[in-house]
Amino acid sequence: MNRADVIIIGGGVIGSSLAYNLLNDGFTGKIILFEKDCLYEFASTPRSAGGFRQLFTTRVNMELSKYSLQIYKNFEKTMEVDGEEAEIDFKQRGYLLLATEEMMSQFEKHLKLQNDNGISSQLLQKQELLNIIPELMIDDLSGGLYCAESGYLDPYSVMQGYIKCSKKLGAEYIYNEVDSLLIDQDHMKGVCLADGTEYYAPVVVNCAGAWASFLSEKAGLPLPVVPLPRQIFHFDVETHLKKHLPLTVDPTGVYFRHEGGKYISGYAEEIEPKIDFKWRRSAFIENIWPILAHRIPNFEKLKIERGWAGLYDYNTKDQNAILGEHPSMNGYYVAFGFSGHGMQQAPAVGKCLSELIRTGKYETLDLTPLRIERFTENQLVQEDAIY
Repeated sequence: MNRADVIIIGGGVIGSSLAYNLLNDGFTGKIILFEKDCLYEFASTPRSAGGFRQLFTTRVNMELSKYSLQIYKNFEKTMEVDGEEAEIDFKQRGYLLLATEEMMSQFEKHLKLQNDNGISSQLLQKQELLNIIPELMIDDLSGGLYCAESGYLDPYSVMQGYIKCSKKLGAEYIYNEVDSLLIDQDHMKGVCLADGTEYYAPVVVNCAGAWASFLSEKAGLPLPVVPLPRQIFHFDVETHLKKHLPLTVDPTGVYFRHEGGKYISGYAEEIEPKIDFKWRRSAFIENIWPILAHRIPNFEKLKIERGWAGLYDYNTKDQNAILGEHPSMNGYYVAFGFSGHGMQQAPAVGKCLSELIRTGKYETLDLTPLRIERFTENQLVQEDAIY
């Protein structure tokens, strides 16, 4: 009863995408997913901002986004279960990176890379920004990098869509905490739960997000990933904007977008790595509100309605995902370190890891640049567009 062919640690969007893709691709073995948070109350996916972008500068990240975009565009019907569509509220309202004069030359380079890789991004001049956000204050801007087919979606619904389809296809979810990995010399044996129960499988995939590196390090297989809190604030305004916003990133790093008829905002706060789910109103008032009010006058008068914090599984070396089989542990696969890009890359990651586990090689996309060995080989993935 305690045996499986594949054990997946973490039943969030990455683990559930992998389970779905394995089974949908014809894998006939038994798959068990362990998820310690049965309500997904503290899971990173539903606490994310839900942004989806293709504005990257490395080939592997652009390929991940291009593939995932096609999945999300058809997600509702593809992931239908018992006649019920998987509504994910994907709003293709665009993704806009605002630029000062100093940033424009860099964005020109980014534009060429993206266009050469099939991404329909545009470099907008100063006045063109007003066509997208009429209220935008542009005195200190020179333009922006814009991708119209990107946007934002409901990350919780994406995760639930994968969970429902995985269960429908036969994946078993056990809501219990994995305490440690079971190892027999140089290959995986299974996992030990917090209550002492052992489960056995020749393949174990660590998709535990912000907690993944703790498990790996406990097994003597450390990877450079730490939990990093990120706050998001939900607010309303007295005078609403004329148009729906793209997900917009200010040159300061503060981002904002519509959330229904209201708005959310956040920024990359400089903070020590830790597990912390507290949000602070003062962080918004001191660090975000002045920037919002400067950029869009409508945001001068606003009301904070709520806030929350979630965790990045933050890769301290190059802020990109770590994917694939561990070079010194047969049967141990990892998929974490996404540094805020997990939800938007989940469809492609699930598909490609399914191929790697089933066939021993990538087929749809070549994700070898994100291998574990890149750290010792000094082959880091240097992504210029980290937001």
